Amino acid sequence: MSASYDHLIKLLLIGDSGVGKSCLLLRFSDDSFTPSFITTIGIDFKIRTIDLDGKRIKLQIWDTAGQERFRTITTAYYRGAMGIVLVFDVTDERSFNNVRNWIKNVEQHAHEGVNKIIVGNKCDIEDKKVVTKDQGLALAEEFEVRYVETSAKSNIGVEEAFFSLARDIKKRLIDNMDANPPSSQGRGVELSSTTNGNYMKSSCSGCVGSK
Repeated sequence: MSASYDHLIKLLLIGDSGVGKSCLLLRFSDDSFTPSFITTIGIDFKIRTIDLDGKRIKLQIWDTAGQERFRTITTAYYRGAMGIVLVFDVTDERSFNNVRNWIKNVEQHAHEGVNKIIVGNKCDIEDKKVVTKDQGLALAEEFEVRYVETSAKSNIGVEEAFFSLARDIKKRLIDNMDANPPSSQGRGVELSSTTNGNYMKSSCSGCVGSK
């Protein structure tokens, strides 16, 4: 029986507590939103399969806790990630400034060359916005990554953020395979395993939630 997808891509959502990581994931995976604040405990994940440039891509998206006490749990998942979504809250300057610290964590724990995107969430709250789009773009340019403003509540930019990151990952991994073709014949190459090391095991601490 053939798989229902062509490639498996694993993404990791990181950022301060309360920036809306779980809400973004809920909007993208289930097209729903809840205003309730339920803190993610440890790590959770959801799956969505998308059509991307003629291929079926299964996205396995891991949602991490932003609190310091869970940092040792979440860093264990960096190595299995093919893409990192760095989320901050455009109404919270501290969460924006902390993006640099999160990027340091990525550099320390994730695979070299892992694709990244910076996401400024809650862009619908115009009257409380303290981080401008230009500031977000400048930070993204500094680290040579994409920047997208989103609103999980109003469903603004969410699809763009995940699709653009998935497309970048797909291109990178296929380019890597073209540069280093497998020596054995008769078997295809799994984007999820041969190009990116260890598979992320689902040892979750029972976590749901929205921020």
